[in-house]
Amino acid sequence: MPAKAKTLDRERIRTMTARELEAFNAKTPKSAALYERARKTLACGIGSSYQWREPWPIYLREGKGSHLWDIDGNEYLDYLNGFGSMVQGHAHPAIVKAVQEQVLHGQQFSEPVEDGVDVAEELARRWKLPKWRFTNTGSESTMDAIRIARAVTHRDGVMKIFGSYHGHHDYVMVSVPGNYGDFGPRDDYGSFPYGAGIPDAVVQMTVAVPFNDLDAMESRLKKLAAADKVPACMIMEPAMMNIGIVLPEPGYLQGVRELTKKYGVLLIFDEVKTGLTVAPGGGTEHFGVMPDMVALAKSLGGGIPCGAIGGSDEVFAEVENFNVWQVGTFNGNPLAMAAAKATLFEILTSEGYEHLARIRGRLADGCDAVIEKYGLPAYTVTLGAKGCVTFTTEKVVDYQSYCDYQDAEMMDLAWLYEANRGIYAAPGRDQEFTISVQHSLEDADRYAEVFGELAAELTA
Repeated sequence: MPAKAKTLDRERIRTMTARELEAFNAKTPKSAALYERARKTLACGIGSSYQWREPWPIYLREGKGSHLWDIDGNEYLDYLNGFGSMVQGHAHPAIVKAVQEQVLHGQQFSEPVEDGVDVAEELARRWKLPKWRFTNTGSESTMDAIRIARAVTHRDGVMKIFGSYHGHHDYVMVSVPGNYGDFGPRDDYGSFPYGAGIPDAVVQMTVAVPFNDLDAMESRLKKLAAADKVPACMIMEPAMMNIGIVLPEPGYLQGVRELTKKYGVLLIFDEVKTGLTVAPGGGTEHFGVMPDMVALAKSLGGGIPCGAIGGSDEVFAEVENFNVWQVGTFNGNPLAMAAAKATLFEILTSEGYEHLARIRGRLADGCDAVIEKYGLPAYTVTLGAKGCVTFTTEKVVDYQSYCDYQDAEMMDLAWLYEANRGIYAAPGRDQEFTISVQHSLEDADRYAEVFGELAAELTA
């Protein structure tokens, strides 16, 4: 962050946003027309509520390497990368070859395949957790991990981080990013449902604590213990990934590990976003803290729906003795296992991570240089293949500070400005970029160049 950050002109931000929105809408008439057709049968014209944008969603046609094309023919450098799930890049030759070869021999058996054993062995090596099972999505991974934790501890409650998203099953659709008003005292945050359809009894079984605040977490655990309501598990991302990127403060994750052991709470790292993108062994390896279980998905399958849960022998005893039925028709699907094997053994190798580090460093240095040159009230955060520019002069350490400080208007403008100049990133206040092994140094330079153009116009 520059020593003397400028105060941005709010009227200029709004004028530029209106101009960029008009220009972007003018570039996407085929998406507008397809939306009118799609909304007749697809609710809101989309397959997931997270695909929505005003005034219509953008329908994509093709991805190759680090590039995307929408149905209007607009070409973009892809920094969204499937909401962080495509660190392999699009149509990676190793993924294409593996899936094409497998589909010739069958695409679904509902029985185990040898590739699945290879994948499990490699995940066990990388995470140093001995036992694994497969799922299809991040939501399934976190759901199954919580169920196993309940069986091990014989308790029902769940503790999570306020403002973190862990999938769309009821017990974690609580206190995720949303407009809740007053959260309550930091050591006694309220539990808020994320939308309708979630039973209140379920909501009240999930308690949330602030990230990077060991005192608040310990105070809450003491209260729960006094009421005989110690939770079965603490589920958390080792770094918050849904409000930009918020890193753990030094010693924080180690403190969480100590507190969970003290109170007999199983620690689950939700590595759906950090897994494989941060390091070969995800956030577990990068931060050096060992959870009882990890939940994976996204990048594991290289674009094929694929997830996994890993854990200790003690935890997985409840699965192996069939007290917990961890099931799924498509678990360990042969196409997903072929893609995951190619990812682990051919793409996300030591050379792959070295390449990602070069691209990340070039991109981060470019953004930092722009921030310094133009005195922007912003700072850059990177972690593995991911990063973001956070528009604030105050450090964001948890969801409360994110709500207090992050400049929502600037995030909206940044997305539109970049999209109109061929950069496709995650939209809105949670904007972050994900690079792939198919991104180049020139791709990183282009991102920084567009960011520089935005900064120059903002501060002229």
